[in-house]
Amino acid sequence: MENRRFILIALLGVVLFFMYQAWQKDYVIAATPAPAPDVAAAVPVDDVPAAGDVPTATLHDPAAASGEAAAPGGARISVETDVMRAEIALDGGELRRLELPGYPVSKDQPDTPLALLDDRAGRLFVLQSGLAGTREALVTHHSRFTSAQQSYRLADGAEQLDVVLEHAAPGYLARKIYRFHRGDYRVELIHELDNHADEAVVASPYTRLVRTVFKAGDEPPFVATFTGVGFYEQKDGGSNYRFAKTKLDDLADDAFEKRQPGGWIAMLQHYFVAAVLPPADQPATYSARPASGQGYMAQAVGAAQTIEPGASARFETGLYLGPKLQDRVTEVAPGFDLTLDYGILTPISEPLFWLLDKLHALTGNWGVAIILLTLLVKAAMYKLSEAQYRSMAKMKKFAPKIQDIKERYGDDRERLQKAMMDLYKKEGFNPLAGCWPLLVQFPVFIALYWVLLESVELRQAPFALWLQDLTSPDPYFVLPVLFGVSMFVQQKISGQQVMDPMQQKIMNIMPIMLTAFFAFFQSGLVLYWFTSNLIGIAQQWYITRKLDREEAAKVAKR
Repeated sequence: MENRRFILIALLGVVLFFMYQAWQKDYVIAATPAPAPDVAAAVPVDDVPAAGDVPTATLHDPAAASGEAAAPGGARISVETDVMRAEIALDGGELRRLELPGYPVSKDQPDTPLALLDDRAGRLFVLQSGLAGTREALVTHHSRFTSAQQSYRLADGAEQLDVVLEHAAPGYLARKIYRFHRGDYRVELIHELDNHADEAVVASPYTRLVRTVFKAGDEPPFVATFTGVGFYEQKDGGSNYRFAKTKLDDLADDAFEKRQPGGWIAMLQHYFVAAVLPPADQPATYSARPASGQGYMAQAVGAAQTIEPGASARFETGLYLGPKLQDRVTEVAPGFDLTLDYGILTPISEPLFWLLDKLHALTGNWGVAIILLTLLVKAAMYKLSEAQYRSMAKMKKFAPKIQDIKERYGDDRERLQKAMMDLYKKEGFNPLAGCWPLLVQFPVFIALYWVLLESVELRQAPFALWLQDLTSPDPYFVLPVLFGVSMFVQQKISGQQVMDPMQQKIMNIMPIMLTAFFAFFQSGLVLYWFTSNLIGIAQQWYITRKLDREEAAKVAKR
């Protein structure tokens, strides 16, 4: 039936559509719009927010009042653990740079670690923090700190490393502590304040991520990845939360501010995330908007505490600064696994990655794992494939009858279709059965696309020979060409006797079109489809021979 070929083309068109949507991926949910200006919202975003729960506040930044500007670099201390290298500026106590040694910036620079936080080469992505007061800014990202050491290194056998900064001012002593952990991308940010004044002070911790738009590390060509703010937002004041995303470029129109218990806010980018995680049992005010200087800001302001004279207070905020590892994100905070976005096919992508991960653990090679995954998928669909090839065999057998019907009824489409349906009913076969394997395989194909695009575990993963990055296109286009050849072979051995000349031309062009299209896909995805074609050719040969034997046995019995 010629309609089967048109259905195949239509299904391939669906693939093209989904891939185009994948390139233009803008899965964004705007968070709660900014409220009418109140005290906190009226403060310029580059100033220090007012302490929470305080109805009025007049802010004063000593550095700004004296005409001092926060030094972009200044004196810095270095920190090194087994999974990160950091630079902290003493001017402001800002975390200005964070390198991830386990993740090279590109395949061409294997010894250069990717910098998640960075302030070099015209880039800006830093973490600022401090304590906001009601009458004055207590400790800000402009305050000058001191440190007992110029460099810190996680000692052998130690499980954590504390980097302690101090800031002394009339009436109080403040400490900012960065606590790093072995083998962990979670960092604890602790503020301590000793009140030596004669009256109580009210303080709130604030932590903000400020960045400009840039891409960290190499990116697959022709792929649009998300860079923006992620917010785990409380719904309707209840116990339910949702994950909201806003692109950086949209923050000018979609700035938001919301106070709620629990939740978190993050800056998201391809493969990596920097997140602020306030205590889940305390209310916090989350906001995101363009920064007044440059770039964009995502901020969390914690609950206020009153510190009596002679007393001390401690404020703790969690941070996550690293890759979106599937076995880690679920442990960071409720809903943090949503930073891994596989789109609408998440129910397929997640078990697909789980299976790939198990196969990788078995083989030690992601490319081999993809091949084994393909074998499993094809084995699971064997019965469907058998139905497909039985249908194709019958189409071959009855090709002369079908051609006779087409010649007999010519342009009378209604009588032609009725005659064809009568033939199918009489002979007991369904030409649409051949489409089911394609229908089943397409969601797996698209889900694997998202797995290869979003899973940092596969980033820069080598396979063999010239394929040294399964998440990038084949640099020499060898695999796409092999895929095109395999598709052409499949068409030839399947037989095309019932197609008219126009359909024949279309089908002959399809391998060329898809070869060009697949040249821009991740090589891991093309490897999956090429392997699937090879297995399909083998299955088709085996099932066809099996059907021939069955037909011969029937003839022998007559």
